[in-house]
Amino acid sequence: MRNRGMLFPLRWVSIILILLAVVLTAVQLVRYSRIRSNFPPGMQIAGIPVGGLTTQQAAERLLQAYTAVPVEIRYRDAVIQIKPSVVGFTLDLESMIAAADLERVSRPFWSGFWDYLWNRVPAPKAVPLISSLSEERLRAFLQDEIAARYDEPATASLPVPGSTSFQAGTPGTLLDIDRAVVLIGDAFRSSSARRVNLSFNRVDPPRPSIENLKILLEEIVQAAGYNGTLELYVNDLQNGQEVHFAYDQGQLVRPDIAFTAASTMKIPIMTSVFLREPEPLPAETANLIDLMIEYSENGPADSLMETVLDQTTGPLLVTEDMKTIGLDNTFLAGYFYPGAPLMQRFSTPANQREDISTDPDMYNQTTPTDMGMLLEDIYHCAENGGGTFQAVFPGQLSQNECRQMIAYLSKNRNGVLLEAGLPEATQIAHKHGWIIESDNLMHTISDAGIVYSPGGNYVICIYMHDPQQLIWDKANLLVSKLSEAVYNYFNQL
Repeated sequence: MRNRGMLFPLRWVSIILILLAVVLTAVQLVRYSRIRSNFPPGMQIAGIPVGGLTTQQAAERLLQAYTAVPVEIRYRDAVIQIKPSVVGFTLDLESMIAAADLERVSRPFWSGFWDYLWNRVPAPKAVPLISSLSEERLRAFLQDEIAARYDEPATASLPVPGSTSFQAGTPGTLLDIDRAVVLIGDAFRSSSARRVNLSFNRVDPPRPSIENLKILLEEIVQAAGYNGTLELYVNDLQNGQEVHFAYDQGQLVRPDIAFTAASTMKIPIMTSVFLREPEPLPAETANLIDLMIEYSENGPADSLMETVLDQTTGPLLVTEDMKTIGLDNTFLAGYFYPGAPLMQRFSTPANQREDISTDPDMYNQTTPTDMGMLLEDIYHCAENGGGTFQAVFPGQLSQNECRQMIAYLSKNRNGVLLEAGLPEATQIAHKHGWIIESDNLMHTISDAGIVYSPGGNYVICIYMHDPQQLIWDKANLLVSKLSEAVYNYFNQL
């Protein structure tokens, strides 16, 4: 009886404890159920804490963080705000909420409840940002609203009147749009770092326009007071832009005037020889070319045409070659030696003009354009093996042979005319020409060449004629000034 009496209170204690345990369990179940119905503690979506929030609350918080706040950009002294809608920035809320919700219910209820009771709830996996942005719209905004307003364009150099120089231009700044797209895109995808400092590239002053070069060259001719006939041709070998004009008696006239070719005709002769001689050149042929170009001797020119081309019709073959490549104003109608017979009379578009005449030699004629185009063909053949020669004379003139022609022309060093306007040691592959005519006076001077310069390579050809007398010092000074001005155009400091 005594033992039964002692057990009775213990039963009630046990029952009470069991009831308390049930109540506590029920309370914890209710709490856990509430927690499980929302996002778990520590949950992050796109870097935004959403623990304890409903899906609706989480979506609102994400929108507030990413789409309600504009991105601030600073460019130079300007501060600009970009709204997400302007560049098409949107959040894929549905995908992010679904991924977070999947993480919420990924563990079985009772397993999760057991871990909850023992405070062993693992940290939930963070859901990354899922968004989209229109790069096209962002680039358009940067170009139209930022660069167009705040970039500072560089100003080109301008010719200095009365000189051969150009006034230095001013550098500019240009928004680095590619870099800006990356930085701004990162800012829109961040909930906190939403301020961007944009960078710009420094833009060097552009070269003066080719038209400004033409203006400067014309001013130099006018300032010289030269009353004879002068024609100038310049070709930018990087882009094919040209300067081409002619003066007669102080007035601008239509270019493509026929001039006596004199020794500049040796460039076509050399070209015809290389078209026919095997590679490598025989030693005797190479020696004759050297004498013809470097020392401007006429005897070697005749010997080359007689031995390599044709003993009788060599000059006419040179003319035929030039016409084949489209040089209709260039011909050689006889040998150079005194008393050589005139083989044929040639009528060309240039020497049939009625408005102007330089009384060109009936034996050899050309125009600055023709000679410039021939030099351009040689240059491109030497640079890449293609061009006109490859199209018209396939397999007859190699890149190496064109490079040899450039090398021969580069040996022609006289220190006057075109060379006199160039810095020392500048490479120029050229041929000059002048003659003392039957009246023992000089009437024609010419120089045609390819100039290799740091700022770009170019062809320049200048031909001058004076029916009375061409005074050497004045003519040489004018050609050198024109040459210097063209060099300065390509090489702005």
